[in-house]
Amino acid sequence: MSTLYLGHPASLDHATPPGHPERADRIRVVERALEDERFAALVREQAPRAELADAALAHPMRHVEAVAALAPREGLAAIDGDTVLSPGSLEAALRAVGAAMRGVDEVMSGRVANAFAAMRPPGHHAERTRAMGFCLFNHAAIAARHARTKHGADRVALVDWDVHHGNGSQDIFWDDPAVLYASTHQMPLYPGTGAASERGEHGTIVNVPLHPGDDGTVFREAFEHGVLARLDAFAPDLIVISAGFDAHWRDPLANLRLTEADFAWATRRVMEVADRHAGGRVVSVLEGGYDLEGLSRSVAAHVEALLGR
Repeated sequence: MSTLYLGHPASLDHATPPGHPERADRIRVVERALEDERFAALVREQAPRAELADAALAHPMRHVEAVAALAPREGLAAIDGDTVLSPGSLEAALRAVGAAMRGVDEVMSGRVANAFAAMRPPGHHAERTRAMGFCLFNHAAIAARHARTKHGADRVALVDWDVHHGNGSQDIFWDDPAVLYASTHQMPLYPGTGAASERGEHGTIVNVPLHPGDDGTVFREAFEHGVLARLDAFAPDLIVISAGFDAHWRDPLANLRLTEADFAWATRRVMEVADRHAGGRVVSVLEGGYDLEGLSRSVAAHVEALLGR
């Protein structure tokens, strides 16, 4: 079985202001890293364009249409101090949604073992009715709902190791007993959510906050006991990863001390849970990671692990 890599040039057309950390170079370094001969076995596809109605799997349609209407013909339109749209942003966001959904389709059908969607803008801060934190639509959440509605998955787990808490994913699945959302993240840090006491209406929200300065040893212990144990108990039919790499020690936006080896380890451990309960089915969606070298190294380690190395 193989690993599917999904990307699209539209990701480069989502423009942000000069000096903004969420920039097109993030995708360029990911693409260069995955051109290495180590990744010759990847199945490569361009991300299809989703419809606005697909985004409504995780957001009310009126909100989806409102975000789409903000896309300018020229220049930039600001949603907040961090989150902007350019003329190419809607296309990029819909391709990102399409990549996540195609990954689910291919994995759930058994055509590939797992998938990695490397698109921008990221998505996990996008709440049901609020675009924020660089994010327009929540691709990982849409992927989880797509697995349930189209492929009949009874239970889906969403594992988020981005250094920032995925407040959007938590908001979307707060009252959904069929989706387990499990996150490790730095606290205190933007967006200010993610306390261990935040458990959702059905106990399916799992937050494992880490402290500034925590390294891979602390992360691995927290992930093992706080996340993996809950994944095993939940026994999902599919695992979606919100794969942010801004917990890397080089990243400028946070203060954790992870290395690329830690992300490879976490990937393999999630895959082991997927092997036990979900037929190995894993779909990974790129989130944060703002130091280009740290991002490049981490993505390479993550995808090598997905390939079974």
